[in-house]
Amino acid sequence: METDETVGGLLAEGRARLAASFFPPLREAALLLARAAGLSEAQVMAHEERAVARESAARFRGWLDRRVTGEPVAYLFGEREFYGRPFQVDRRVLIPRPETEHLIEAVLATSLPAAPRILDVGTGSGCIAITLACELPAARLVATDLSAGALDVARQNARRLEVAGRTRFARADLCVGIDLDKLDLLVSNPPYVDGSESAKMSPEVCNFEPHLALFPPGGRGEETIARLLDAARGLRRGVRLILEIGHGQLDAVQSLAAGSGFGLVEARADYAGIARIVVLQALR
Repeated sequence: METDETVGGLLAEGRARLAASFFPPLREAALLLARAAGLSEAQVMAHEERAVARESAARFRGWLDRRVTGEPVAYLFGEREFYGRPFQVDRRVLIPRPETEHLIEAVLATSLPAAPRILDVGTGSGCIAITLACELPAARLVATDLSAGALDVARQNARRLEVAGRTRFARADLCVGIDLDKLDLLVSNPPYVDGSESAKMSPEVCNFEPHLALFPPGGRGEETIARLLDAARGLRRGVRLILEIGHGQLDAVQSLAAGSGFGLVEARADYAGIARIVVLQALR
């Protein structure tokens, strides 16, 4: 192993660069170095005298170059864990959030047929559809997205997690072209961030994650949710629609749902106590 660098020297360099950026926390220097060198963070912190291979040091510096611009760590590493499984991610897809795991929990708490047919609208990385395919081995999943790039990422994740045979991906606007009458459940984490909120959001999000997955085309927070509820009128009576929604949107979504023939079954709060997941049921 060719080396003339140590963990301690690289850590000091990384911390100095992060401090000068006024953006990422200094502790990320250990996280990036550990990943670059194939070590744990504990090993990095405990053995500053340890030698580091030149290729690992180069990888670390490359990641630092990107991180100080605000690029999310998930994109640097090319993956993010969701519901205990690693999902490949890049700038074509939204980074999976812990809050979305509440949607999975809501689905698993729902009474479904033995072999349910489930549609995931706006699948992105495929984290929802693929997780459900893993958790419900008899389920058959269809997942849609407008982005061809996102669908490529989702298909890669389905193959990686060995559910490609039970998960079909289609490029579509919401659920256009899908036979809703055959579904037992519809789930979605649609773009729900109001355009006016973009100025308050972290540059990590606004400058790197796909706006198609964050902001409705017209800029109004509930716009895509309203379109989805209208498009989902074809669901059979009693079939549920489980959605992730934004902060302060519960009343508006409940009103929109009622206008489209859905009743609110349950609203689930996220870790911050914000109503984040709504469980709706077709009443017609």
